[in-house]
Amino acid sequence: MRTIDELLHEHPFFAGLDAEALQLIAGCAANRHARTGDYLYREGEPADVFYVIRRGRVAIEADDPVAGPMVIETVDDGEVLGWSWLIPPHQWLFDARALESTSTVVFDGKCLRTKCDEDPNLGYDLMQRVAQVMYARLQAARIRLLDLYGVPGAARP
Repeated sequence: MRTIDELLHEHPFFAGLDAEALQLIAGCAANRHARTGDYLYREGEPADVFYVIRRGRVAIEADDPVAGPMVIETVDDGEVLGWSWLIPPHQWLFDARALESTSTVVFDGKCLRTKCDEDPNLGYDLMQRVAQVMYARLQAARIRLLDLYGVPGAARP
């Protein structure tokens, strides 16, 4: 069985961080498992963690009062989930629900924010990495919106 430190060292999200930074981050981490249907977090709750999905699949959902939960995106093996731990007011904007048995490394957001405050270089590195995830997810949402609401036959760049 690999340690969290080893898992982080191999994960693309953490690529390029030095051993000392990885140790600091690993000190805020634990392994966690979610069963199919379990919520990792719910909209409006305090956002105090983020996840690396080791195995499994998680739906990011928005609740529609009429239609019920709508899947905004799915997150699979090797991806990261959650950035609200980093951005005030530190509340979840969506629900996250395991679509299958899911193993994660979960990071304590308060622990990481404290370490980032103490080491601004680490904070900047993590912020850049989170921003890249946010950018990719916003681009994916943009494409989905164009597919849903685009004008049929209209030219796209």
